[in-house]
Amino acid sequence: MVTSEVEKPVVVAVTGTHSTGKSTFLARLAHELRRAHLQVCTVADLGEQAQRVGLPILRNHTWASTLWIITRGISDELEAWLHGDVVLVDRAVPDALGYYRAALADRGEHPDPAVHARLEGVVRDHSVHYDLLYRTTLDPDIPLGTDKHRDPDADFRRLADHHVGQVLHDLRLPHRLLPADGHDHALEDTLGFVLDRLAHTTAAQP
Repeated sequence: MVTSEVEKPVVVAVTGTHSTGKSTFLARLAHELRRAHLQVCTVADLGEQAQRVGLPILRNHTWASTLWIITRGISDELEAWLHGDVVLVDRAVPDALGYYRAALADRGEHPDPAVHARLEGVVRDHSVHYDLLYRTTLDPDIPLGTDKHRDPDADFRRLADHHVGQVLHDLRLPHRLLPADGHDHALEDTLGFVLDRLAHTTAAQP
């Protein structure tokens, strides 16, 4: 529940397997939004932070590391609400659940149904706050980025792509696909969406 003390900004989030252009797209979007004189806050991917505190990620993901990333991500997003007209989320919370499912599939394990249901509930409840949600699409012919350490296992990358998409489907979360060659069109669409949403919000204020 959003209280009257917090005015929710427009929230645009991107999800998808690693090295499929999420950060690149959001950096370009942030630039365009700032050119339109909007205050932009970005919520960063939490994978490296999870590793630094000793939590397993990628194929070693556990329910505990999944819950940590989900809840820390939600906290970071809510904090960002206080500081921007637009909040951009690099890895929306469904991502962590998708990676957890991929890790279990990679290890041939099955989740505890009660634990998994609780994780799904948290993800579903928070995801209603995403005004626009994108899922990147995997092009296996595009090599992994070299700007930071990335898991080179192509099979796990495909597993993560599948399970992130499956989470969005299972939880019935509306989203748009973001292909590697579709950034220009998505940038134009998103900029128009944000400006229109902010104009309506401003018009509705007394």
